[in-house]
Amino acid sequence: MNTLICGSLAFDTIMVFQDQFKNHILPDKIHALSVAFYVPEMRREFGGTAGNIAYNMQLLEGNPLIMATVGEDFSTYEQWLNQNKLRTTHIKSIPASFTAQAFITTDTDDNQITAFHPGAMVESHQNSVNDAHDVTLAIIAPDGRGGMFQHARECFEAGIPFLFDPGQGLPMFNGEELLEFIEMADYLAVNDYESQIIQDKTGLTLDQLALKVKALIVTLGGAGSQIYADGQRFDIPCVKAMKIVDPTGCGDAYRAGLLYGIAKGWDWPTCGRLASTMGAIKIESRGGQNHKPSRADIEAIYTQALINETALTENLDK
Repeated sequence: MNTLICGSLAFDTIMVFQDQFKNHILPDKIHALSVAFYVPEMRREFGGTAGNIAYNMQLLEGNPLIMATVGEDFSTYEQWLNQNKLRTTHIKSIPASFTAQAFITTDTDDNQITAFHPGAMVESHQNSVNDAHDVTLAIIAPDGRGGMFQHARECFEAGIPFLFDPGQGLPMFNGEELLEFIEMADYLAVNDYESQIIQDKTGLTLDQLALKVKALIVTLGGAGSQIYADGQRFDIPCVKAMKIVDPTGCGDAYRAGLLYGIAKGWDWPTCGRLASTMGAIKIESRGGQNHKPSRADIEAIYTQALINETALTENLDK
């Protein structure tokens, strides 16, 4: 059985400016800005929410099925997906368009200037959930506005439980529209900042939002995450990474672990621990799809984290 991953596929072009932006942007001239940054270091990564989530689910030997729209420049990304045994059946190429692209320039203070071209992503409504077979779980992740609405409604009408993950797509929707998504969804996943935006837009508290879904998941970065389900809150500790290299795609890795656990019917603490483990593994590598742990590696890291958590709890109880 398949987990349908509805979201974006994108190229991320990341450039590093070997200085601080503030040294080259004059505050009194900000209204007439014209600057150029010399960036000798550049790399291109495969990204997008659907690509990152599916990649991490595949590491877990799950059954991710990507649904996305791409442009005529997609061939190298397609080769990468094939290399990693990710199916491309429901990836639709849109003629005369580019695949979504993010151009990110980072300075030595880790400040970022990003330009995003949505490209073929805005045509995501050309795909239909009804064309995918043997789907038992889905995620509606950031994508084209029309596509997100359509895919959520199609999942709801087909009785396919889904996780709503608005992410960076939040500004596209008002409070009434977000409530429509939440009423259809079985699960809602947001980070701490996004949770506040949803509360502001809908006028509902976290506890009230939690009553509308089977589970509300709020990630808190280095502070772990919280899962509101079954009338209680499960506090999920952050799994400690060996080193922190790049947080890009950590949220997607977390969601992959979460989806895998839900698909397996696990309890919420177990789902949360696996999700946290996947995020910790990802943060040790650059980009969203360059980490390559084996299934055995993931199990070992998960087990050690559980041992550490149990030992800490026992010490606190003494």
